[in-house]
Amino acid sequence: MDESIEDHDMLLDAEIDDKDHKDVTLIDAPAEADKLEPEEKEPPIRADDYAKILERHLPKLPDLETLAEGHFTWEVDSWSTLPKRLTGPTFTVGDTPWRILFFPHGNNADYASLYLEHGFEEKPPEDWYRCVQFALVLWNPSDPTIYFPHHAHHRFHIDEADWGFTRFYELRKLRAKETDKDRPMIEDDKANITAYVRIVKDPTGVLWHNFVNYDSKKETGYVGLKNQGATCYLNSLIQSLYFTKAFRKSVYQIPTENEKTDNSALTLQRLFYLLETSTDALGTNELTKSFGWETKHIFEQQDVQELCRVLMEKLEEKMKGSEAENALAKMFVGKTKTYISCIDVEYESSRIEEYWDIQLTVRGKKNLDESFRDYIAYETLEGENKYFAEGHGLQDAKKGVIFESFPPVLHVHLKRFDYDFMRDAITKVNDLYEFPEEFDASPYLSPDADKSEPYDYVLHGVLVHSGDFNAGHYYAFIKPEAGGRWFKFDDDRVTPATLKEVLDDNFGGEFPASQLLGPLRNPYTRTMNLKRSMSAYMLVYIRKTRMDDILPKDDFAAPSHLQKRLDEEKAAREQRRKEREESHLYMVAKVITNEQFKSHQGFDLAAWEHQASTLPNAPKHHRVLKTSTVRSFVTALASDLKQPAEKLRLWVMVNRQNKTVRPDHPLSNLDMTMEEAGGKYGMKGLDFRLWCEIASGPDYAKTNWIESYTYNSDVQSILFLKHFDPETQTLRGVGHVYMKKNDKVSELYGAIQNEMGWPSSTQVKLWEEIKPSMIEPMKPKQTFAQAEIQDGDIICFQKHLPEKDLADKIPVGGYVDAKEFYDFLLNRVVLHLLPKRGLAEKGNFDLEVNRRINYDQLANKVADHLSVPPTHLRFTTVAAHSGQPKTIIKRGNNSLSLAQMMQSSYMQQVSQDALYYEILDMSLTELETKKLIKLNWISEGITKEEPLEILVPKNGVVSDVLEGVAQKVNVPEEDVEKVHFWQAHGSKHHKDLALDHSVVGIQDFITLYGEVTPEEAMVTDPATEQLVQCFSYSKEPSKAHGIPFKFVVKEGEIFSETKLRLQKRTGLKGKNFEKIRFSVVKRSSYSKPTYLNDEDILSDQISDVNDDLLGLDHPDKTPRGGLFGRQEQSIFIR
Repeated sequence: MDESIEDHDMLLDAEIDDKDHKDVTLIDAPAEADKLEPEEKEPPIRADDYAKILERHLPKLPDLETLAEGHFTWEVDSWSTLPKRLTGPTFTVGDTPWRILFFPHGNNADYASLYLEHGFEEKPPEDWYRCVQFALVLWNPSDPTIYFPHHAHHRFHIDEADWGFTRFYELRKLRAKETDKDRPMIEDDKANITAYVRIVKDPTGVLWHNFVNYDSKKETGYVGLKNQGATCYLNSLIQSLYFTKAFRKSVYQIPTENEKTDNSALTLQRLFYLLETSTDALGTNELTKSFGWETKHIFEQQDVQELCRVLMEKLEEKMKGSEAENALAKMFVGKTKTYISCIDVEYESSRIEEYWDIQLTVRGKKNLDESFRDYIAYETLEGENKYFAEGHGLQDAKKGVIFESFPPVLHVHLKRFDYDFMRDAITKVNDLYEFPEEFDASPYLSPDADKSEPYDYVLHGVLVHSGDFNAGHYYAFIKPEAGGRWFKFDDDRVTPATLKEVLDDNFGGEFPASQLLGPLRNPYTRTMNLKRSMSAYMLVYIRKTRMDDILPKDDFAAPSHLQKRLDEEKAAREQRRKEREESHLYMVAKVITNEQFKSHQGFDLAAWEHQASTLPNAPKHHRVLKTSTVRSFVTALASDLKQPAEKLRLWVMVNRQNKTVRPDHPLSNLDMTMEEAGGKYGMKGLDFRLWCEIASGPDYAKTNWIESYTYNSDVQSILFLKHFDPETQTLRGVGHVYMKKNDKVSELYGAIQNEMGWPSSTQVKLWEEIKPSMIEPMKPKQTFAQAEIQDGDIICFQKHLPEKDLADKIPVGGYVDAKEFYDFLLNRVVLHLLPKRGLAEKGNFDLEVNRRINYDQLANKVADHLSVPPTHLRFTTVAAHSGQPKTIIKRGNNSLSLAQMMQSSYMQQVSQDALYYEILDMSLTELETKKLIKLNWISEGITKEEPLEILVPKNGVVSDVLEGVAQKVNVPEEDVEKVHFWQAHGSKHHKDLALDHSVVGIQDFITLYGEVTPEEAMVTDPATEQLVQCFSYSKEPSKAHGIPFKFVVKEGEIFSETKLRLQKRTGLKGKNFEKIRFSVVKRSSYSKPTYLNDEDILSDQISDVNDDLLGLDHPDKTPRGGLFGRQEQSIFIR
């Protein structure tokens, strides 16, 4: 039984997200007449005055067309003896039968329960539904002024046949007199129930839909995008760009056939193609992963307009050199002219700039036209603020911005978020703000603009933000086809929409009085509000004359490789699914042959730990049926190895107690199943490991291991031979031999000399590889039995080199004998050498080194690779988490091993397999006479920061630092004299350093900065200009961050002009600069800042440049910003 919410839960339908509140019923608020004083009350309405009751308690819903309307009264007798559940007589409204469902004694509640249900005797047609506004009224037939109503609306369909009120009227009050009534609701056990039914037209097909089992593709032809956490803003933008067909076509033209799925252009192409072809909502995980976003970014809601710009920039880069080059600029870029035009003389200073979107002010504006006119409004420069025109002197002038052109696709960003000075916080502007379905942009153009083609625009998309600044949700209204229908794209759900939903419902402002049925609750903040929480945030308009180009009627093909890839991935997924389902039927056998042994440089016969079977020394993985026999597996293996099956013999690999993996015995029973063999001979919990012996030697022709063979391990042993070559510093497998137990070890010499093709006079040294840490020389006169040699043992051999040949034949730092080389293998590490700043041309490289080597040995190996003197090499550890240089390694007394040099501590975690290297201009010995100066070199305003390390004499001065900087950053000769240095502490200016300042006084805990002094920081007229110190902070001056700098304050300059110079001084552009709030902060107290407006004059606000600072209030977006590095992060796409 479906039931509505209760009386006291009064909600507004338009305020509720359909996805979170499926079944919502609107309940009467107390009637206005009931709130009046007794002498002011209107005459009571009678329940049998059906017209009055209908008007009072079931008012028509705005914007919904009534298809049919009617009422029916059921006269209930003998209430107390009625069964628990019954239905009233069937009555018809419109083309549908209806009846009242009644629980006179309550439906699991102490209330009489009433519902309206359809009256079909059988099930209604499969696709039948009716959208109904209805009221149920319980009244006393003896006194119709005593009545009680409830009303609701509902979408009746085959799965929800009834709807109403479980707690309609409290049972204990039915026969009791109300305080203001003379009679009870029920008298003589009788009562009447009247049902009022109004069937309304469904304008979209989803009116009051609960969206259970809703199919977007079936209902609309389109699919939605799943929300990963807080990616609704991304979903809205992607849908908008996808339905800008010319944009989709340009994206398809980016060459991506050979790209991997970490390429953002390819993943966007795939997503667009799947939006065309898929029948279900799609995920964006692949796309966000290609952007480089991690889980934390998925749950950070970002600005949709900023995302749009970043995405456009990235796609423009990928379109270079392709047929899509410049396509986005032609589609989205317009031009503005910033000008200062003299009023009385013919002189104008202007510059043309491009824009990708237009940001319009909402606060204080009624509509789009007012915002555009505000955008192009000019300021008159007159009086003390006259403009100096070259050749004309001081002149009255107009200063402003005007549009030179508008693009075919116009993105309008409405500034719905603004700083509230009263609240000292960013708030959402929910003011009423109207925008048209069509508008003419020509009134906002420069008189000189090309108007040969009309600038009429038609609305194509509306991106909506619902909620407030701290919490909210994005969705989009889009009209995919020119002249077609509107649709709402709300994450994974797509529904048809009306023009009112697109326009009126997203203007913001207060709700119409017709919708005020109770207190209004913002679903995201749970606060009461009379203003709409949903409002348009970004508008997409298309120029009418370019409509056919932007929304072409003919479809265009996606790159053919997309479908090919998707088919391959689908087949692979299906194969993996099948393998998972059948995994209980199969087992994995890992097999090696002498090929893997010969490719292996390390302990044992192969790299059993490697999961990738593609490596030459890794075992091959074979997926075999558990019920198949060993014989059938040998046959299949023979086919893979291109060998006759009778020439193959499988040996079981076992884990020895000394933690080695060696062949133990051959599998003789070929009729066992693989499951039986693995269970009997394999290791529990591990895959079945086997060595496949391939017959060779003089007995090859008569070998038939499939038929039969005998092997007696008491008489002979199978041994594996490895060769250590001191000249090439390699240790490789050679093959296997059979030796009798009573043979002497020396008899192995001949077999080795034959295998290697060495003369019989070649002296050979033998070692037994017992385990990684135990490599023992073998005694030639012992028998193999005496040496305790068994099946699967490994013998390593090497040529014996005379002492006089060692220096010539063994490379520098090489190992003389196998035992030393085994020790190297045991302690080896692949060390990643990374160039420190300024050595990019040398590049990264890897070296295999022993963890036991000392500083000089490491320097020799690296120097040999780089062809530089080892005495000039210095190494620095690598921070484990950030990958940045950590601590310079001191050579010391050269007694520390590499492992000790790279040892982590509790407070300092460093990488165990990487070091930074740098090539010094002097030896380490000479370096001891120098002082290392660390400074940050600033360029491009304050946006680019390059860490430098300069070596200067310990008794040097700052001019020595300047000399080193000039060499490292290539400062032009004419700019060297403009370089200045300053120290900062806590992101605030500490002091300037003169060139004769001793470097002894430069401490590591104070940050040193340097830059070529820009024009905006150079005083040219001391009478009217002065330098002020500037710093950045977030909300409070005590929370300083970033780079402090100096800036010239000009006397009498209004702050709107000062900001232009500040923008040039800082190098910040666009939204990053616009978000900054400027203020004056007193250094002495760091009291509450005094924020500046455009009309203020900065020189008037600063009384003492030694005490007053210019503050830049904006979030710290650096990775180190905020508590433990957690602060607002700027959106990015890698």
